[in-house]
Amino acid sequence: MHHFHYHGDELYCEDVSLKHIAQTVGTPCYVYSYQTLVRHFRAVDQAFQSIPHLVAFAVKANSNLAILRLLALEGSGADIVSGGELYRALRAGISPKKIVFAGVGKSRPEIEYALKSDILMFNVESSSELRQIDRLAGSLGTRARVALRVNPDIDPKTHPYISTGLKKSKFGIGADRALDEFKLASSLPNIEVVGVHKHIGSQLTDVSPFVEALKKILGLIEQLRASGLDIQYVNIGGGLGITYADEKPPLPQDLASAIAPLVRSLKCRLILEPGRVIAGNAGILLTQVLYTKDTESKRFVIVDAAMNDLLRPSLYDAYHEILHVQRRAETQTRRVDVVGPICESGDFLAKDRTLPDSHPGDLLAVMSAGAYGFTMSSNYNSRPRAPEVLVRGNEMYVIRAREQYEDLVRGEVIPEFLAKLEP
Repeated sequence: MHHFHYHGDELYCEDVSLKHIAQTVGTPCYVYSYQTLVRHFRAVDQAFQSIPHLVAFAVKANSNLAILRLLALEGSGADIVSGGELYRALRAGISPKKIVFAGVGKSRPEIEYALKSDILMFNVESSSELRQIDRLAGSLGTRARVALRVNPDIDPKTHPYISTGLKKSKFGIGADRALDEFKLASSLPNIEVVGVHKHIGSQLTDVSPFVEALKKILGLIEQLRASGLDIQYVNIGGGLGITYADEKPPLPQDLASAIAPLVRSLKCRLILEPGRVIAGNAGILLTQVLYTKDTESKRFVIVDAAMNDLLRPSLYDAYHEILHVQRRAETQTRRVDVVGPICESGDFLAKDRTLPDSHPGDLLAVMSAGAYGFTMSSNYNSRPRAPEVLVRGNEMYVIRAREQYEDLVRGEVIPEFLAKLEP
């Protein structure tokens, strides 16, 4: 459930008109609902209340400082995959003791930054990374807490680009090699093995892959404990799906009911890394129609948002519902492509979509854009990135200003020998 709804024929976020937001900050822009974010976080947190657990929000889904601060105040930790995300999480007030660092390519400066920040743990993905963390921890006179990410070779039945738990994936350590890797980890002087981690993919709409993968991990934990390792944490990752179109994903309570009986007797603390399920339906991309264009075979609705603002349709052929901010009495619909100004044939927000007739100046809301929307945006075609707005009740707050042209060249320098020459 989210807090985007029509008041009469006008679409609102909570108690603020999207038309008012467009008039205030312009388009395109991202708009987030405070109440939806809180509701979704609490739905996850409360579903697992019978088990010791940590909800570590996946910062890659939405990394705005205000959003992270909001979640920190709800008790959230952070699942990070870069030094930049660590910086953001700490700036937002998330305790380092609630931060887990994942990802296959952690650099030396990033590892040192995390060690100095004394984060809860690293999710380690290879033996070479493990040895690097050991060396760097030793040079800093500390020990690094780690969980090894085990690849259970489970098909999550989702888009191949967001499937991460198969043998062919770059992520994790193969289950058949896991015992040897844990043995290596326990032998290193500056490593403290504290957990096991797995994450099989994103936008999962069935709990069975979660359960199947967890059962494999539980068998491994029994073997590790028998060998003398004190496994304190089991990290089941994230990936719970949301409704974009007609999906019927399980609720957090459904997932909790399925896995709680499996982990309750373990005497481990459970770590979850939700991102999309908290932020996805808490945000929209607001855009304005610039032109309509008819060809012999198709009608195009050209808007001021583009693939640089929301990449998911171009990258994954992902579906996002599109609503008119102002509904009209007329019922005529057209089959259209909704496209942006980027000079790429792949620049679209919707293809072959049946929508009410659109006219220049109309405002459209691209729904379910709160996760992997702004965080995947870019300056392609030298387009300034969109502002972000947080709505709480009848108040709106600009939580990221629209970039200006000057921001596009910040940090760039023309060498003196070029500056002296005349074109």
